[in-house]
Amino acid sequence: MTTASRLPRRTAFAASAGLLALSLQPRAAFANMEAATAAAIRRVTGERTPTEARITLRLPAIAENGNNVPLSVTVESPMTAADHIRAIHVFADKNPAPEIASFRLTPAMGRAQADTRIRLGVTQDVIALAETHDGNFLIARAEVRVTIGGCGG
Repeated sequence: MTTASRLPRRTAFAASAGLLALSLQPRAAFANMEAATAAAIRRVTGERTPTEARITLRLPAIAENGNNVPLSVTVESPMTAADHIRAIHVFADKNPAPEIASFRLTPAMGRAQADTRIRLGVTQDVIALAETHDGNFLIARAEVRVTIGGCGG
């Protein structure tokens, strides 16, 4: 390598400082995730206000690894044609994309339940939203403390 093609040390240092500043930018974006989650929930519910009832959200209180967090949502419902749960939606309040999953249900399923594993980057609230047959919504929320980040946290 010739001396003409080498990058001067001060230029290299300035460039690395700029890269460090860029790497810190996503952290600042987490500050606005709660508003993003509220907007995502409004896209699902419209103007309806969810009720805290009949929905059970099971998550570990502490997730030792945010890459693999078990989640179970159960909604009390007879799951008949006249009274059933249409969908279950799951949101993570501080994930870069707050909408984690949506499950469509029918009365033929017999039970309103969804089980999966999710990825969480930092300690945050997980929100489950259930849409009833008549267009109303039920909501439950649980905090999960993440000790090892799954999404870069």
